Amino acid sequence: MARIKVFTRSFDLRLYRLAKGLFEGMTGPDGNAIPCVRLTDQSADGYFNTMLRDTDCDIAINIDEDAFVLDPEAILDLVELVIKEGYANAGCSDGSEHTTGRDKTVTNPFFNVLNLSLIRSKFDRSQIPARSFEDAEPYYPFFRWMAANFPTLYLPCTRHADGITTIALHPDGRQLCLHTWFSRFYSMPSWIVRRIDPVQVRQKPRIDAIITEAYGRRGIPVPHFCPADRIAFAANKCLRWIIKVPQRISKWPWKLRRALKSL
Repeated sequence: MARIKVFTRSFDLRLYRLAKGLFEGMTGPDGNAIPCVRLTDQSADGYFNTMLRDTDCDIAINIDEDAFVLDPEAILDLVELVIKEGYANAGCSDGSEHTTGRDKTVTNPFFNVLNLSLIRSKFDRSQIPARSFEDAEPYYPFFRWMAANFPTLYLPCTRHADGITTIALHPDGRQLCLHTWFSRFYSMPSWIVRRIDPVQVRQKPRIDAIITEAYGRRGIPVPHFCPADRIAFAANKCLRWIIKVPQRISKWPWKLRRALKSL
């Protein structure tokens, strides 16, 4: 009996709570609710190592905090398909025109079903090459290694009517989740976003509209947060920024070398 967990790499506690509210209906083979793990302050590639170290988990459902579940049953059916057919990874290609259009081999980690038991059979961190200047994202080497060593199930996807949100699909066409993108602007005060890029001020209301749509389609009321919740959200956001800013600064030398190499 496969042990399943949901993992979410999260920055914004409010957004995480909204995403988690749609995990309702996701139960494991034992009939109990699937455990959810919030991963904070982890690098874009390091959180896969965290999942692999969790030996109490055989199958990881990796869902970003800005990806909102539409059909829990379809996701669980996908888990069964991954196990039955021996896939190590199911996800949407990063090379799709409906994701980023970058690398077709890599699956974008906004949504994945990862067969951790299978991946562990060959996983050796020392065998994962370092990120090169040509890699668009830090997680590219890990996904390329997986694609070279195991079968990958590339999921179909399409665009939402808003022109930005990606809809991940089950191979049979059922809609799995809505991934909004641009969640980094959801966490920023609007006055800061206006200074950085005034056009991006529209991202938060767009994401809120997708959240409302997802809950409406599920027939679940959107969670109402009380003043104590909002205080917790604000405190958590301050803590996340205190940790994130030094992490960002530490990566500037690498980004500078990459920029110089591209000249």
